[in-house]
Parts: sequence; C-alpha cells; structure tokens
Amino acid sequence: MDKGLHFTICVVTTVLLLRESSQAGEEKDPEVLAAPRSDSRGAAEGLPTLTVTTILEDPYVMVRGAELEGYCMDLLAALAGMLRFQYRVKVVGDGQYGAVAAGGNWTGMIGEILRREADIAVAPLTVTSAREEVVSFTTPFLQTGIGILLRKDTASQDMSFFHFLSPFSKETWTALLFAYLLTCFCLFLVARLSPREWNEPKNEENHFTFLNSLWFGAGALALQGASPRPQALSVRVIAVVWWLFTLALLAAYIANFTALLSSGSEQLPIQTFEDLVKQRNLEFGTLEGSSTFYYFKNSKNPTHQMIYEYMEKRREHVLVKTYQEAVQRVMDSNYAFIGESISQDLAAARHCNLVRAPEVIGARGFGIATTQASPWTKPLSIAVLKLRESGDLDYLRNKWWESSCLRQSRNRWGPLEPPALGGLFLTLGIGLALGILAALAELSSSSRRAAAHAKKSCCSVFTEEICTRLRIKGSARQSQETSGKANA
Repeated sequence: MDKGLHFTICVVTTVLLLRESSQAGEEKDPEVLAAPRSDSRGAAEGLPTLTVTTILEDPYVMVRGAELEGYCMDLLAALAGMLRFQYRVKVVGDGQYGAVAAGGNWTGMIGEILRREADIAVAPLTVTSAREEVVSFTTPFLQTGIGILLRKDTASQDMSFFHFLSPFSKETWTALLFAYLLTCFCLFLVARLSPREWNEPKNEENHFTFLNSLWFGAGALALQGASPRPQALSVRVIAVVWWLFTLALLAAYIANFTALLSSGSEQLPIQTFEDLVKQRNLEFGTLEGSSTFYYFKNSKNPTHQMIYEYMEKRREHVLVKTYQEAVQRVMDSNYAFIGESISQDLAAARHCNLVRAPEVIGARGFGIATTQASPWTKPLSIAVLKLRESGDLDYLRNKWWESSCLRQSRNRWGPLEPPALGGLFLTLGIGLALGILAALAELSSSSRRAAAHAKKSCCSVFTEEICTRLRIKGSARQSQETSGKANA
C-alpha cells in the first residue's frame, strides 16, 4: 500500500513538472507570445475564433512584455467586442506587407490570407487594386498618403544673406517704414504748430526741422535719446507713443528672430518630389515590396517614373526592409524615406530632428484584409464605420500619435504679418492724433490770448498763426526784405 501511494505521488509530480515545462516553452514562442490570452467566458459561450495576422510597426503593433499593444490591437479589441468573436494574433512570418513574388505567389500578410493561414489581417495595410483582386478589404480605418521624411539638418538650406529680415514679412516692414515717416512728419508738424516749441516764429529758429525729426525717430528705434528734446505737451505725447511703439516692436522682433534661429524654420529646399529628384545630396528609397514602391512603378507621371527608376537601379542600397530601419537610416545618414505620411508624422513627433516635406501624393487608406467572399468583410466594414462615427477612431489616433517632444515646427514660427501687430499700429495712430489735437489746442489757447490783447477776432489770429508757422521761410524772407528797404 505504501509502495503504491509512493508510486502515485511520483507520477503526479512528474506530470506537473512536465506541464510547467510545456507552459514555459510556450511563453518563449514568439507566435504564442503575440497571441492574447483567451477569454474563458467567451470560450464558454462558444464564440468563433479568428486567426489574425499583423506586422510589428510602431505604433500599430508593438511588443510589450508578454503581450502586443498598439493602435491595431485596440482596434481589434473594439471590433471583437462589437461583433462578438475571439481572436488569436500572429506576427507575419516573412515580415512583409504583401506583394507578388517572382513565382507569382504573394508574400507577407496577403500571402497568409490566401494560404488560409490567417482569417483576417489587421495592420497598416494599404488598400490597392492589385491586393483587392486577390483579397477583400473593409472600409479604411485610417487615411494616409505618400510623403518624404527628412532629417532637419540635411533638409535645411543655408540662411540667406538677409535672414535678419525674416522675423517680419515684407508687408510688415513696409508698414513700419510708413509708420516711421508718418510719426516723424507729425513731430515736425506739431512742433511747428505748438507755441511752447516755437513761441516767436519771426525771431526764433525751430529746432524740430524735418531732418531733426527723422533723427529723433531713429534714435528712439535704437533705444537712444536724441536731440532736440521736446518741450511742448503735444510733442511729448507723440514722442512717448513712439517710444512705446518702438519698445514693443523691438521685443517682437527679438523674440521672433530668436525663435526662427532656434527652430530651424528656414525654408526647406525639398518641398516636393520634383525637388527630391533634382537634388544630388540625399539618397532616397522606400520599403521593399510595399505599395508605395508599386505606386511609383505604375505611375505615368514623369517625376514618379524617375523616382522608380532610381530606386530600381539602386534597390540594394536604397530599399529598406522595415519601417524602423528606414527611420534609423534617415537619422544616421543622408537619406530620405518615401512612405506613408501618417507614419512619417509619428516619426517627426517622436524624433524632434525629423521633418516631413509638405507635399503628399497618392491619397489612400489602411483597411482590414479578409479572404474573398468572407462572411466577416461586411460586418467589419460596418463596425469600422460605427467606430468612426462615434469618434473612437479619432481617440485612438490621438492616443497613439501623441508627441513625446516639444516640437517647434516651421509652421509654428514665421514672419509676423501686419495683423499680428495691428493693435500696436492702432495705438500709434491714436497717439499721433492726440498729439496733433493737443498742438491745435495749445495754438488755439495762445491765439485767444493774443486776440484779446490785440482786440482782434480769435479766428483771424488763429488762422494768421497757422499760416505764419507753416510758411515761416517766406514770412522771414518778406520781413528781411522789408527791413532792408527801410534801412535803404
């Protein structure tokens, strides 16, 4: 009895050890690692199980510990909850998206769908006519295009000789020149009208000539005091407003110029694919066997044909195997990567020294691939549309495309336009108007006192004073001629 009990204990212990060893082996298997754990409740309810093929690409599918996560994994979980199915995820064996091989067979995820190794493919798989002929696609869950990914220091051109003018636009510089000339003219005019600056026009010399007014305005721009110094209230009003204007203007110029220098906001020499073809400093390529490569192969556009011929002749040097390899090559060498614009936006958000060129061509979408005549195609399409209408797809996009660095894109910093300084110009205009009104008030007050003393009309004295002050050279010449005749 004791021997039988001892034998039974040994057998049970051996079985348990073998089971633990088997489970440990499964955890090290990459295919099982990629598969999420089954839902026991779903198994009890008898829900169908789909085999899902995907590809590792940040942020769509990423390995984290013993599980997969990413945009496509969240999308797959949402679809499974809506359509009531279980799923088993496997990473594509050859690491390809899907293209026709030399023997006519399909590679990548499309090949696994055709060979019935997987039921559906949930990945950044572009919907193309060639793929649509052999498999079925659902409604696209992401819209994208073809763009150019560059490194900022290789893409940026040398600063122009007049780069110091970049903080303000041409219109702003023109408006500033006009404001300077107008302010100096108002200084000149108000100084002539004000009795405090020019009490005896026939016997005194007005220091605020037009040239002196220009010098006074330029001195304020350089934050330096310049003579002559204003004495009348009206002239001081204009001077103070101009000083405040120049302080705010210089602050805006220095801030924007510093931002332009630090953000590398100079114009990119590579704006379009045509610019990419014309330059000789950067190599360029795309993912081998991707839909982007075949887009340029089938395009009738001459520029696109030149890009395809370049990549075909140098395919061993410019075509890359994975998206991660492409991003790393852009950061490490003089290489431009042509690929999905939505993935390039993510790379530019994650790596602050990368930038995407403005032009995007070949609008396309990412869809879920199924076997032809699959009963899951239409339900999956409807479920994708519901997720889009409810805003869940936008939420997933914002979740996984969140930037990890503070980007200072070239669109954020640029030349200041006149509307950005509109309040500043308005304040200057109001100050000039107040200065002119103050000068007229000073002259009116002086004219009233002179009219009362001479017992003349106030309007006639006021008019005579204005004419005398605005035509002082002619009046002085006439007075000199009169005194000369009298002496003769």
